[in-house]
Amino acid sequence: MPRFPPGFRFGTSTAAYQIEGAVSSDGKGPSIWDTFTAKPGSIVDGSSGAQACDHYHRYSEDVALMAELGANAYRFSISWPRIQPSGKGRPSPKGLAFYDRLIDELLEAGVNPMVTLYHWDLPQALEDDGGWLNRATIDAFADYAAIVGERFGDRVEHWVPINEPNVVTIMGYAIGMHAPGRALLFEALPAAHHLLLAHGRAAIALRESVRGRIPSIGCANNHAPIWPASDDEADVGASKLFDGLWNGLFIEPMLFGRYPEDCLPLVEDVILEGDLTTIRQPLDFYGVNYYNPMRVAATDEDAEMPFEFREVLGYPVTDFGWPVVPEALREWLVMTRARFRAALPPLMITESGCSYNMGPGEDGVVDDQPRIDYLESHLNAVATAIQRGVDVRGYYCWSLMDNFEWAEGYTQRFGLVHVDFETQKRTPKRSFDWYRQFIAAQTQRVD
Repeated sequence: MPRFPPGFRFGTSTAAYQIEGAVSSDGKGPSIWDTFTAKPGSIVDGSSGAQACDHYHRYSEDVALMAELGANAYRFSISWPRIQPSGKGRPSPKGLAFYDRLIDELLEAGVNPMVTLYHWDLPQALEDDGGWLNRATIDAFADYAAIVGERFGDRVEHWVPINEPNVVTIMGYAIGMHAPGRALLFEALPAAHHLLLAHGRAAIALRESVRGRIPSIGCANNHAPIWPASDDEADVGASKLFDGLWNGLFIEPMLFGRYPEDCLPLVEDVILEGDLTTIRQPLDFYGVNYYNPMRVAATDEDAEMPFEFREVLGYPVTDFGWPVVPEALREWLVMTRARFRAALPPLMITESGCSYNMGPGEDGVVDDQPRIDYLESHLNAVATAIQRGVDVRGYYCWSLMDNFEWAEGYTQRFGLVHVDFETQKRTPKRSFDWYRQFIAAQTQRVD
């Protein structure tokens, strides 16, 4: 078993729309995911997050599971339309009170909260005005960040303004597979710039509004090694272009206040004076959401896009069809540390996990050995990176429990805890027990 440094955070992650349910309770406003899921054909199984895991009413049960797990950290998101139903104006007292209760219960259980301000559930009223293509949404987000920081900052240490701005841009605005369902291709890139600006503005707002402590502010960017489909010059070029769009377009502005040269022409028309300085706020940690590498090939000249994705061969796959390549996580950590050096703050693995759809057997046990193998191999990859000099401070497993998996609905299960979505019964899986024992062994070594 690898040994992690003292103080290393072993946690789990969730997102509000995926677990809370209660989408119209206590004055919560509609989000873009409420609208998107109502469109026939948007979700594989025709479902929505209307009930999800009913965490809004069952949060005490879920916090008790975290205490049983022994994880010392939990990353969750606040639902913006639960705080501000239209994305603007006075906050909802009932919305604030729910997160007060959740945070207090987490702290009482010895679980350190990491709060994500935006995990994709934009208030629908803001989308009606243009969403992340409208710079006014940045101002609204900064106001929301100030409200949340002032209310919860006395108890929350770690903050993430925006989860995976690259996924929001590409899946939500470029190809339309996620809410709000726009298919603008390269015309979606202004949304990327505005999301980055919103990250910067929120970091400023949090530092100004939090009282009684200095907030630790980072990010949660989805990153992956991008591999060319072959050694052919065209495939190598296509992979470099996509690497710039997926990785460089988001890490370089945050760390250096600049866009990659190859990507700059795609966004320069929307950059205003001072924007890049605003984006480049000091980061106390750099969060990495990692799942798998991607293999990219060039396309014909008349194709709609200049790249396409190919299967990553030679590796096992999850039930989602994603390749399991822990060495790619180690590769990304080591190479990124070598590339950015002093500009790179300490790293956190803010998400890493896998979908395997095992349910309870006749004995009631959920035997998800492949998830155990995934966790063990990826934690080993992180430990190896640390041994090679990479400063990694935590690993947050995605996810605490099975939940609404966006466009896949309830067809994919990422949880350490199995959820029967009809009865809401929670059943810890064998992976839950494995992670609990792993964490306990690390704690004993530190003590």
